[in-house]
Amino acid sequence: MSAAESRPPSDADLARAAAGLGDALRARGLRIAVAESCTGGWIAKLLTDIAGSSDWFERGFVTYSNRAKTEDLGVPATLLAAECAVSEAAVRSMARGLGRVAGCQAALAVSGIAGPGGGNRDKPVGTVHFAFALGDREWAAVRRFGGDRDAVRRLSVAFALEQMSAALASEARE
Repeated sequence: MSAAESRPPSDADLARAAAGLGDALRARGLRIAVAESCTGGWIAKLLTDIAGSSDWFERGFVTYSNRAKTEDLGVPATLLAAECAVSEAAVRSMARGLGRVAGCQAALAVSGIAGPGGGNRDKPVGTVHFAFALGDREWAAVRRFGGDRDAVRRLSVAFALEQMSAALASEARE
């Protein structure tokens, strides 16, 4: 199931996406670390639900507050004050900090507004920023998901897993 679809993924859909990412990491001999804000550790939970994930899962951080982003990942407080936590600059900094702290080849970071409050005209509820790193390659994405808090979080988790899996598949073909 694609995160772009309007129906939030089921638990089974998310478990399949996590298993696919785990298989891709294992096949490449890579380890992953995650930094999560609005998803609250859901990505790490799905990945560590898989038996044998210690072979490819390094660690996860739930950096929900700005303070946690700064203390745990080294995101500059000045960046968060200027750009806010729900921004491309913030998630890129989270991913870079995660790479420094975890020292592994694959990293993903997510921060967003799951709702029901917290949104505004420029960043409505459902706005979620993602950053990914795979070796020397780094990229970011932003999505605006519809639905309630659970739907936004589910769609965010699915998108993050799918993007990292797609990047690993693409790199394997090169």
